[in-house]
Amino acid sequence: MASSGSSRRGPGDVTFAVLPAEDGERLDKLLARAVPWLGRSGARSLVAAGQIVLTRDGRSHRPRKGDACRAGDVVRAELAAPSLAAVPEPALALTVVHETELLVVCDKPAGQPTAPLRPGETGTLANALVARYPEMQGVGFSPREPGLVHRLDTGTSGLVLAARSAQAFAALRGLLEAGALDKRYLLVCRAEGLAARGRIEVPLSAGTGKDRARTRAWPEGHPGRERDVELRPARTDYEVRRRVGDWALVEARAARAFRHQIRAHFAALGHPIAGDELYGGARVPGLTRQALHASRLAYAGDARIEAFAVESELPDDVVALLASASR
Repeated sequence: MASSGSSRRGPGDVTFAVLPAEDGERLDKLLARAVPWLGRSGARSLVAAGQIVLTRDGRSHRPRKGDACRAGDVVRAELAAPSLAAVPEPALALTVVHETELLVVCDKPAGQPTAPLRPGETGTLANALVARYPEMQGVGFSPREPGLVHRLDTGTSGLVLAARSAQAFAALRGLLEAGALDKRYLLVCRAEGLAARGRIEVPLSAGTGKDRARTRAWPEGHPGRERDVELRPARTDYEVRRRVGDWALVEARAARAFRHQIRAHFAALGHPIAGDELYGGARVPGLTRQALHASRLAYAGDARIEAFAVESELPDDVVALLASASR
């Protein structure tokens, strides 16, 4: 049963004690139960923003989302702190490639975060979305992710789907969870030894180590993966579109695509994505991010969501990488 008799400690703050039955549970799970409207995503965002204080044995500190709680710990969520809601930013460029009354598909450039992580952060796709589509406020996982059905890493370019109402969001998330959306990616990796097509089925877990390791999705069997972190089944299908010098342009399909899934899967295959140094990819002159692009997003249609099919061309930096390899 959930935590702990939550109570107020000042305007907007929530404080709760961890019960004996909750001993050893992850902080973000407990927080999502104690403050249901946050959800897991919102709970993780509060932790990342430093708005959670955990007191144990009289000592307080700012915990990490994966930290295990102990019976008797006191957790305070500083909800009265500056809001994590995405701030509308009308002047921020937004490339809309498909729009209906229910949904929007945008083309995100590499280098732009999908959603803010800190109160007042600007420049993200979410800031531009909520400025153009104010009805997205209050739709989605949390106020910082207005309407966003899924996200892309900051360094990944391409198509992002957003919903314009709570009903549309529920329908689209259901399609995503069921694998009904056709999501494809184009990437560049080393060609030598790469089969023309294949399927990568390597369970993944979110890394919880220190520093950069915390951002990784560890494949099963990797020494960096902590044993108590839950593994998630994950599948990526791929086909080589063409080979150019030492590089291969690959189309990958992943119906759900967990965080870092394609990056971690190609690293596990022994072919990390070009420029993806976090996962062992080669540093490439002129490329400042991983050569990964969300290139296609489509749905066959049903009674609720009409059919759509949207494609995005390879961005200039990836085109230039392939062009240089052909010389």
